[in-house]
Amino acid sequence: MINSRRQLVKLALAGTVVGVTAATASRKILADNDACNSLLSHAFRPLMGSQHAALCDKYANKVLLIVNTASKCGFTPQFEQLETLNQRYSEKGFQVLGFPSGDFRQELETEEQVAHFCELNYGVTFPMFEKIHVTGDRAHPFYQQLAQATGSYPNWNFNKYLISRNGDAIKYYGSGTEPLSRELVSDIEAIL
Repeated sequence: MINSRRQLVKLALAGTVVGVTAATASRKILADNDACNSLLSHAFRPLMGSQHAALCDKYANKVLLIVNTASKCGFTPQFEQLETLNQRYSEKGFQVLGFPSGDFRQELETEEQVAHFCELNYGVTFPMFEKIHVTGDRAHPFYQQLAQATGSYPNWNFNKYLISRNGDAIKYYGSGTEPLSRELVSDIEAIL
């Protein structure tokens, strides 16, 4: 967890905090505001669920890794590493959140198929949400906001966004960055 202005400035100078100045970010951290961060105010339905809920209702004050997933992609085996990462750091306030998308034409048709595939083939227990668009004009506002904050829309499946405990998008990672890579693990550990 970023718990001091010095740590935040260090991350900002290292290029870890994207699109947010150190002064702005430190004011957010130091502010005593229980309102939901605008990024986490977006509501989603769990995969095969019926009730929409804002992300902040369940994931406020957690470090999040947001991933656009697909079941028929060459990067699909990353599900296993994502699950390992989620299990390893969940007790420290970390959570992987998966967002299936057919934008690159590699996702199964129904949510039931997606849920079955993820559980059966990779033992996924981290939250998966409804299928959404993640790029282009039809991108869900959540992904539009992630892209605006980091300067990058997903350019393929299994792109990742690291979100701080206060709900700010910290960094974007492409498909080739494996979930257990030294870079991603170090970045997660730095803000837990």
